[in-house]
Amino acid sequence: MIRINGSKLVLADGAVFEGCEIGYSPQEKYATGEVVFNTVHSGYQEVITDPSYAGQIIAFTYPHIGNYGVNEIDNESNRPRCRGVIVRDLARRHSNWRASNDLNSFLKVMKIPGISGLDTRRLTMHIREVGAMPAAFGTLTTEELHEIAKSEPGTSGIDLVSQVTCKETYVIEGDRRDKVIVAMDFGIKATIINHLKRLGDVVIVPASTSSEEILSLKPDGVFLSNGPGDPEVVHGVPQTIAELIGKIPIFGICLGHQLLGLAVGGSIKKMAFGHHGGNHPVQSVGDGVVEITSQNHNFAIDPDSVAKVAEVTHVNLNDGVCQGIRLLRAPAFSVQHHPEAGPGPHDSSYLFNDFAKLMEEAANLNA
Repeated sequence: MIRINGSKLVLADGAVFEGCEIGYSPQEKYATGEVVFNTVHSGYQEVITDPSYAGQIIAFTYPHIGNYGVNEIDNESNRPRCRGVIVRDLARRHSNWRASNDLNSFLKVMKIPGISGLDTRRLTMHIREVGAMPAAFGTLTTEELHEIAKSEPGTSGIDLVSQVTCKETYVIEGDRRDKVIVAMDFGIKATIINHLKRLGDVVIVPASTSSEEILSLKPDGVFLSNGPGDPEVVHGVPQTIAELIGKIPIFGICLGHQLLGLAVGGSIKKMAFGHHGGNHPVQSVGDGVVEITSQNHNFAIDPDSVAKVAEVTHVNLNDGVCQGIRLLRAPAFSVQHHPEAGPGPHDSSYLFNDFAKLMEEAANLNA
């Protein structure tokens, strides 16, 4: 039975949205975070369990969420790191042969509060106009929630990677045993690991791992994972990446893409409301091919800041944001979108094959 307790979402600028309480009921009677909207039509379980949403409240633009329930295998991490979930209409019944539970029960078990029944179209239009911003939602008064929302710091200037990275190194055995890939974990998703293990054994290391420790593992390549928040406060990691450039092939996505940009002296800008969804058109500069991509980020590389050391390989066709770079004098490349597509289209999965080719070329060069 879905609760029908009244709940309000109040943004830091004072905008108020009324709805009903769903999911977990926090003892404090409220939850806070930075509100962002996601445009996926399906894949809500993968979105909710993506560590890149640490510190954020996810508002789904698709109106009907939860109709196929949840299952035991689609989680992208061991537990959600988002602060809350906003939906227009939470399905009261689910139907799918893979389902083991309903979404509302899942949110309760995972201790993720939520709010449904509000006008997500109006909320999305408001965020598009004024930008992603802190908010609070719950059963407190509007005035109380507004004061709490104004004190919520959001995601800028906060190291969220330290909250989601693994505590110690672990190994996932690959489908082939002749290659070793070290994956720096900034909030890595399970689907990414599944793609990487097709290329070789995957050694997942904490974000704080030094370049010396990484090189001591004798990897054939280094992968820079996705992750949450502001790349400029992930202290020490750009320097670590800089020390690896030219010594080993590197492939980065999402936050890893931004960190590679910082490692070569680039600068980062925060976007108004970011890219969050599974339908972003991205053009490959080299051949003009357009890929429909999965995205989740609030920050982006300023392409002019890396023009002397890298070429732009991909561009977002919605707003012209830099989506990919390749270094000019080292075997390293990165993209802002998610080629693993968990969830999302598979148009960009070829990038994992490009990484495999880069590792083969390096191995032949050093043979």
